[in-house]
Amino acid sequence: MTEKPIIGITMGDPASIGPEIAIKAFLADKVTGVCRPLLVGDAGVLANTAKQLGLPVVVRGVSKVADAKFEPGFIDVLDMKTVDLSALVMGEVSAMAGHAAFEAVRKAIELALAGEVDATVTGPINKKSINDAGHHFAGHTEIYAHYTNTAKYGMLLVEENLKVIHVSTHVSLRQACDLVKKERVLSVIGLLQDGLISLGEKNLKIGVAGLNPHAGDSGLFGTEDDLEILPAVVAARELGYDVDGPVPPDTLFAKAATGHYGGVVAMYHDQGHIPFKLNGFKWNAEKQQMDSVKGVNITMGLPIIRTSVDHGTAFEIAGKGIASADAMILAIGAAVQLVASRTAGRGNNG
Repeated sequence: MTEKPIIGITMGDPASIGPEIAIKAFLADKVTGVCRPLLVGDAGVLANTAKQLGLPVVVRGVSKVADAKFEPGFIDVLDMKTVDLSALVMGEVSAMAGHAAFEAVRKAIELALAGEVDATVTGPINKKSINDAGHHFAGHTEIYAHYTNTAKYGMLLVEENLKVIHVSTHVSLRQACDLVKKERVLSVIGLLQDGLISLGEKNLKIGVAGLNPHAGDSGLFGTEDDLEILPAVVAARELGYDVDGPVPPDTLFAKAATGHYGGVVAMYHDQGHIPFKLNGFKWNAEKQQMDSVKGVNITMGLPIIRTSVDHGTAFEIAGKGIASADAMILAIGAAVQLVASRTAGRGNNG
């Protein structure tokens, strides 16, 4: 039997719910039973969070992966020493917090590229905090693409029946329309198929969303569907993919939620994220808190594995002890599954 994989997990923004959900995930048997989790971040922040929230763990800072012991009741933290606790204000944007979050991500990427961790999982970051710290990236996906020198990549969201990949993500809506090109759509279809196979999905039927209302309605509401998306779908079929499209988005996502498609291609950020979060985020009006916040974000096309929670920093509840760790637990589970898939693939290739 081989040892359980080492999963490098970034703490996210230290002023957010990131440290809380990371610790809560470490306390879950679903996590410690399948991997050796290593937090990457600031040990002082994690220890302070555990103490303030009464979470029954001991935080142990280490300077390198080899020093981690992965013992029950302890959280091993690759200590970046990037936060001045006296200056940290929970729930507030700050350059210090942004720098700490960024450095944890950069270090996790470095460890994965060096083979010291088998996969990475990222906690939530605040884009303004990171940019205020001088790190000018639109988000995690772009950071990973930059530091792994990856040109073709895609954001894949996973929650039960819905598996959604995006043609574009963190750009303006006007830019997003301009990025709907045959070559990109075809590339993303391929990334989605790879993702579905890696996740063990048996249904490989792919639905491709239209860009315009009614998928353009034969050119009445725009030409991108006929001139860019349809040719990509035709080319994908010629390559052997089982793919429909362009399908009007209001129909596509309703069908996808029933399991009709194994995965779907969204043309831009909100087209995919809105139905996805409606599916996975459940609000309890009586308790005035979330019952569950589910959804995993996987960056496809990278040479390393990266999964993430698909929710934000939730500054409004940071430090209150009510944040759900559901998405973090699911993201770690997905990372473990992807490690197993890659290992099996290497074995099959001799």
